[in-house]
Amino acid sequence: MAHIDVAVTGVGYSKHVSKRRDVNIAELVWEAVSNCYEDAGLKPKDIDAVVTGNMPAFEGVNMPELWGAGHWGAYHKPLIRITTGGTTGGSVAHAAYYAVASGLYDTVLAIAFEKQSDGNSTMGLNTVALADAAAQFQQGVDPGFLASFGGGAVGIAVYQAASYMKRSGCTTHHLDKVSALCRNNAALNPWSHLKQPGLTPEDVAKTVLMQYPIRFGHVCPATDGACAMILTTHEKALKLQNKPAYILSCASCSDEAALMGISGSGTTNMDPCAQEHCKLAAKWAYELAGIKDPRREIDVAEPYAPFAHQMLMFYERLLLCEEGEAPAILDSGSMNLDGELPVCPSGGVISTNAIGASAMERITEVALQIMGKAGERQVKKEVHKGVAHGWGGAVNLNVVAVLSDTPRRS
Repeated sequence: MAHIDVAVTGVGYSKHVSKRRDVNIAELVWEAVSNCYEDAGLKPKDIDAVVTGNMPAFEGVNMPELWGAGHWGAYHKPLIRITTGGTTGGSVAHAAYYAVASGLYDTVLAIAFEKQSDGNSTMGLNTVALADAAAQFQQGVDPGFLASFGGGAVGIAVYQAASYMKRSGCTTHHLDKVSALCRNNAALNPWSHLKQPGLTPEDVAKTVLMQYPIRFGHVCPATDGACAMILTTHEKALKLQNKPAYILSCASCSDEAALMGISGSGTTNMDPCAQEHCKLAAKWAYELAGIKDPRREIDVAEPYAPFAHQMLMFYERLLLCEEGEAPAILDSGSMNLDGELPVCPSGGVISTNAIGASAMERITEVALQIMGKAGERQVKKEVHKGVAHGWGGAVNLNVVAVLSDTPRRS
């Protein structure tokens, strides 16, 4: 069968805030879906299939697609729901990509969302973490490491941040600079959650210390929000968009043992900042995309970084520089909107984290940059290729996608 090029031809967001008490889940998602249909110039009848995803346990609604399908244009259409933790949105987008690339469907709607105010995400995470920590304790795992689980996602992140700082020479001032960079970018994004124009690293340094080295200003918010994206073939995309964004490749890699796995082994546990599986996923994605030198060929990057240190850590793990170089690159201004390789021009996950949607929003943001439709957050250089990343699962899974303004093979 001939190769099928896949393009993003429509993107839509809902309003992103901490509590959307004015809408239920189905209505929240419809905001993003309706905006996506409008952006693509399509209607529900033009969609062949739907892929959706969120973290059902966080809202306490099992199989929300059964409730929402009729609201989203999925009635009587093939639909699949995917849940892979923080990578959910990325996994949803990858599945939609393969549905088109395989020739199974021509046009697919991808939907990802989270309405955290309907539940308690931190409690959901802690319940799993503490149960697994108890199992690991019986395996003789380091008690100091197990103690990190008591803080949920933040507890794990501080352990990782301290390891990254030791390996890279990164300082807390670099973490402050990351937060200021992202939150100022977010102020230019009408769909972002935390908008803090004029925020300085010194402002971030004054926020409450949660657990060294992470301060309140280094942490993502809990967001209610949804994202939708329409993928279609090269031929159809050219009829709908002046400049489609093509997905050149998708890759994913899971470590041999989860951070919360009962075996208590694997590189994720030995050093939570190593992220060897991210490097493998990036390597595979670049190879599939025909990219030989990502440092020179990638024009914009959207790593999944709900904590400040992760933007620098994953910049390195995405093979955009050598390990330990990211703090100096941040200092150089290269990551700014007008820099050589802008990072998180959207404001990133540290500014907006509707968990199920966050990894997909990395892909949609790169697509908007390529299409020239990012508005005030459009980077100053011409964008030909970009990389989008998601991190999560059981803190052991990385997903990577490479996008371009030209198809891989016409």
